[in-house]
Amino acid sequence: MSSGMYLEFKPANCKDCYRCLRSCPVKAIEVATHQATIIEERCILCGKCTLVCHQNAKVVHSGRAEVERLLQEGNVIASVAPSFVSSLGINNFEILRNGLKQMGFADAEETARGAAAVVECFKQDLESGKYRNYITSCCPAVNRLIQLYYPDALKYLSPVVSPMVAHGNMLKRENPGAKVVFIGPCIAKKREAAESGVIDGVLTFEETLEMMRDKCVTLGSENISEDGHGLRARYFPIPRGVIKSFDKLPEGYEYLAVDGVERCKEVLENIGDMDGAFIEMNACEYACINGPCAIRNKGGAIKANEAVRGYAGSGGCKVPAFAEEDLAGMRQIHRRLHAKGFDVSEERLLKIMAKTGRDKPENQLNCGACGYDSCRQKAWAVANGFADISMCLPYMRQRAESLSYEIIQNSPNGILVLDGDMRVLQMNNAAKKMFGVTESDPKGMLLVDFADPTEYIAAYENKTGFTRRCEFIKKTGRYAEINAVVLKEHNVLFALYKDITDEKQYEGKLHQLTSETLATTDEVIMKQMRVAQEIASLLGETTAETKVALLKLKGMLKREEEAEDGAGY
Repeated sequence: MSSGMYLEFKPANCKDCYRCLRSCPVKAIEVATHQATIIEERCILCGKCTLVCHQNAKVVHSGRAEVERLLQEGNVIASVAPSFVSSLGINNFEILRNGLKQMGFADAEETARGAAAVVECFKQDLESGKYRNYITSCCPAVNRLIQLYYPDALKYLSPVVSPMVAHGNMLKRENPGAKVVFIGPCIAKKREAAESGVIDGVLTFEETLEMMRDKCVTLGSENISEDGHGLRARYFPIPRGVIKSFDKLPEGYEYLAVDGVERCKEVLENIGDMDGAFIEMNACEYACINGPCAIRNKGGAIKANEAVRGYAGSGGCKVPAFAEEDLAGMRQIHRRLHAKGFDVSEERLLKIMAKTGRDKPENQLNCGACGYDSCRQKAWAVANGFADISMCLPYMRQRAESLSYEIIQNSPNGILVLDGDMRVLQMNNAAKKMFGVTESDPKGMLLVDFADPTEYIAAYENKTGFTRRCEFIKKTGRYAEINAVVLKEHNVLFALYKDITDEKQYEGKLHQLTSETLATTDEVIMKQMRVAQEIASLLGETTAETKVALLKLKGMLKREEEAEDGAGY
């Protein structure tokens, strides 16, 4: 069965924060297209990711529908983990048993009964003297951790089933045809149950309470007497609970308890150097009372521990005797499993790390911001397709800052950023050229050293900007258009300078050309007037002379006509 059947992420709620990846002890989370998904073949179902996600993006699949179907068919027995005491706040199992019967269960028993049988098997193994070291097999998440990642420790892993499976075998042997549903605080039990072939369904304590509410079943505080069969194995869900469940510890071993996956990993990495160690391992810190699906009540794990101790210590703390046939079906071989992912050559790792500037030891920050413990581990994940190169936050920040720097420095417009004391925070090359600043790094310079600060100071104090259409800079002879604003969030004044020197020079040339053109036009007009006057004068003289000549010609012709007329008379 895959992890995806029991645990998944809601993409809509996943915020690309890598928090779940940082918390995952085996890095069984892939981040693709800014969304986290479970790598099923690597997941041990410890549930840590469900506890650290603040966005409620993790979903534990409910077994409620399957259990309700089984209840409709009838003859279903509940096996209840001893941690019910701390999660449900009930220190009398008969009260819970009564409530479960009202829900439709045929009966209910404590899983501690199966745990007692498991302890008996542990005792037999230890007394056989065959084991150099011995690791308990009660936690399915730890078993999976060893099977996937620490195969060398498999020879130390107890060949005994978990208390849940042991109890399931006992119940089915005693009640042929019955179905068994386990109720507890663990996600990994869901997969273990499906793979066991013995447990037919799993409910968390939360799912159980939801079903009770829907069926109007209340867990009252009425005085229901216990059956009087207190079991020492009720200590199982607390740290050293397995060790405390022995009536007498077999000699020849040092009895140790380790909780939390990281501590378990540390022991597993060094177990080859140990001799004569009995190691009780739990994936959850504070053991099962702090499981991922435990109901956390006031007082936390310490109060929960106290509650279980008080309950386990009541009723006589008996250790039942088991006949050989009672222990039938208690053995299990834990086989090697292979985690998804392949080994990556040193050359390829260095090439991947080089893309983010992490190929040299002094540049490998191992900051963990990406979720991986080291730059090499992250490079391995990139090679396997589990991570993206952009998940390196220092690299992306450096890249963004470098890009911003290049854009600012190569901008054709001058850029100047000032603090409240009118000191330079940022000044690009265009601004340095415009103001004639020769310092290679002008950061810290006072504005007064190269410009009149009056208007800038007023703008900063009033938290307003200003615009100057044309400002002449005497030192360089340049003209600039200034737009200044106060960035209130950062308490800085940002000024942008557009060099308009060429425009001003063009305007000057255009003005000069216009003036020259006007002067030339005036001169041409004057010349035209003079020519017109001269022409008019010449025309006047010619007209007068013509008039005189014509009058003379007329007079002469008239006299000749009169003379001819007189001769003919």
